[in-house]
Amino acid sequence: MKPNVIFGPAGRPIDYKGSAYKAAGYIADEGLMAYEYQAGRGLRIGEKSARILKEDSIKEDILVSIHAPYYINLSAVEYKKLEMSIETLAKAAQVGEWMGAYRIVFHPGYYSKNTPSDALNIAKGAINTLIDKLDENGVENYTFAPETTGKRSQLGNIDEIIELCSSFDCFEPTIDFAHIHARGRGYIQKKEDYNCVLSKLEDGLDIDRLHCHFTRIEYTNAGERRHHTFEEKEYGPELKWLLESFIENDWKATIICETPLLDQDALKMKELYESLL
Repeated sequence: MKPNVIFGPAGRPIDYKGSAYKAAGYIADEGLMAYEYQAGRGLRIGEKSARILKEDSIKEDILVSIHAPYYINLSAVEYKKLEMSIETLAKAAQVGEWMGAYRIVFHPGYYSKNTPSDALNIAKGAINTLIDKLDENGVENYTFAPETTGKRSQLGNIDEIIELCSSFDCFEPTIDFAHIHARGRGYIQKKEDYNCVLSKLEDGLDIDRLHCHFTRIEYTNAGERRHHTFEEKEYGPELKWLLESFIENDWKATIICETPLLDQDALKMKELYESLL
């Protein structure tokens, strides 16, 4: 049985030399239990490789997610960009089904010249088109996981993510706590700030296992700037408070490590978690 909170890297482990789709065994041998396959720069994995990842992840008891391409913008004003974004997410869902991904993580979009409410409504319309497309294509096993975004120009604050996920059955949130911290220009200053986020989620959604991203982060007035390692303690947010909140409130969560040290820092996060139990 999986622990309540499990950890894994956002992409290929640092010292791993093999193909990304064959990394499950390496990750399991390290003692981690999750893996977010990175397709942020494009969906280059084919069906055969994706199915190998699924088979290996089942064998090794690794919970797989996939991060869809960064260029997705479901609130795009230009029709061609919107159409491409819908097509890309549909392809990500197909790849996710092949690899057995329990979440398809993506950044929802940008406000651009829209008001936030208009951007959100455009995204909802695009999602309806996306779901129709997946029905036509026969893709059935998918859960989209829109991510809280790190820049203030992006669609994806906590309230917008909750609204998207409460509007569609096949949606669950990805809560990137570093993005929340950076977008809020240092929002997380104490454990209660994590509790505030978790309370919002609990009030707005019915979540069995929360999918999360974590890194220490540098930010400017516009939001996120650069990811930093777990040991660079001059940068927030503080992980210990989050883990204490999860333990005290009996949350189940998958924490994907997005620091530059990926699996190595994921192991440090796991070690901290186990010391707090």
